[in-house]
Amino acid sequence: MHVKLKSIVSVGIIILIVAVAISVFAYRNMNYDFFNENFLEKRGVKLGFIENIATLDDGSEFYYLEGPNNGPKLLLLHGQQVSSYDYAKVLPGLSKEFHVFALDYYGHGHSSKNPDKYNAVIIGDNIGWFLKNIIKEKAYIAGHSSGALLAAYVSAREPDLVIATVLEDGPFFSTLPGRAEKTISWLGFKNMHDYLNQNETDSFMEYSLENDYMQEVFNAKNPQAWNMLVKNPALNYLNRHPGRIPKIWFYPPELGINSIYAMNANMQDGTSHYDLRFGVTFYDFSWFEGFELEEILKNIKSPTIVMHVAPNEITAPGYYDQNGILLAAMDETDAQKVVDLITNSKYIGGFKSNHDIHADLPDEYIEVLLDLKNQIESNSHPETD
Repeated sequence: MHVKLKSIVSVGIIILIVAVAISVFAYRNMNYDFFNENFLEKRGVKLGFIENIATLDDGSEFYYLEGPNNGPKLLLLHGQQVSSYDYAKVLPGLSKEFHVFALDYYGHGHSSKNPDKYNAVIIGDNIGWFLKNIIKEKAYIAGHSSGALLAAYVSAREPDLVIATVLEDGPFFSTLPGRAEKTISWLGFKNMHDYLNQNETDSFMEYSLENDYMQEVFNAKNPQAWNMLVKNPALNYLNRHPGRIPKIWFYPPELGINSIYAMNANMQDGTSHYDLRFGVTFYDFSWFEGFELEEILKNIKSPTIVMHVAPNEITAPGYYDQNGILLAAMDETDAQKVVDLITNSKYIGGFKSNHDIHADLPDEYIEVLLDLKNQIESNSHPETD
């Protein structure tokens, strides 16, 4: 009897441990902060970050985070479908050596949502205004993805205001007509356009689950993988929680499926601040009106770093899938062309990350910027005999 009781207790303890482990696992998965919305509350204020609004003469607003004055000015420009909070993992490290400004550009975050402003030249010129009127002195400028395109424009347009430029995995040349149509990014923007121009009442989240090109990637080995792993769990979640971003409790953030749902959050669905109309300007190329890419790159005079991710596990050794679709921001040829056009540039590639290097490899990203800062400062103060 005593032995039997001990066995029952042992089994009970094992069950309890498993239950606690599952609960912790599920809690982490369901509460993972994909958009870093709690950055200020959890860490930002302690680090000295404040939030502010810069209002231009026409009433347009730029929301931005500003860190403590711990060094030269650094302006960060996020990629598409996110916001300045996308830099949350690197802000603590960068703010020790820089006076950081992280900006939401139009159509994103808490900045203005005016489609008349959704153009690279307009946004770039307004960022130039921000440098002159808010930062008020020369700054490092680092942009990710479409933010890299903007950083390149501002650096070329305002050479006297830029110390150095960092272009993180920007979609250089792959966004141009004739190339863009064979990229996963443009196919996503096509979904935004098609969704906004149809009469169905489904959310964009549901529309994307039916039409996202990612299902081709998932189904390459198993034709039911997308439905089983991504679409059906999300639809079941939406049936129980309409109007919310799906989060599946048994999918850890590292798997990336919950992040697919998060990236489809948008203003039109009421699930985030991203304006789908911004994405449409990349579909119809209106974002690029007046944006002469080769001339812009040729006119960058500051020391420049071009950061580029390595091919992923699906596409290696190249950047294209079996259908010839570019599953990255740019390929090797594009990156080399950028480096060739910018006189004083350096290529740093091979990052084993997804598109978002600063989020996936924050320590490596910080190291690149600090090395650049040290190099600039060393050249500014040469040793004397």
